[in-house]
Amino acid sequence: MRVLVVDDDPFSREMTVAVLEDLGYNCQLAENGVEAMEILAGEGGCDLVISDMNMPLISGIDLFRELRNQGSSLPFILLTGDDPEGLLAEEPKLDACLFKDFSLEESLPQVIDEVLSRC
Repeated sequence: MRVLVVDDDPFSREMTVAVLEDLGYNCQLAENGVEAMEILAGEGGCDLVISDMNMPLISGIDLFRELRNQGSSLPFILLTGDDPEGLLAEEPKLDACLFKDFSLEESLPQVIDEVLSRC
């Protein structure tokens, strides 16, 4: 399984990647939504996108919307320091939205399983 991790914060990005690699996922990294779009437009693609919400250039929610506007049904998990429920209410088609904190190591694997089981 190939996962694209999109986050402008190097520490957060590496923390997320460490959790995913411990679970056996292959990770590709992008520092922002523009770079993510370029990666997704290229060859190879990925099976899941995990993106931070607040990034320069294109926010995580705007990245999600752009992918859906292009017809992509790629599973998408949004990580945020804001209220996840509020973002899910704003964009109910998101596959999942998680609060980005130190419990991510426990919650992310469970949410990935739930999201992928629906696809």
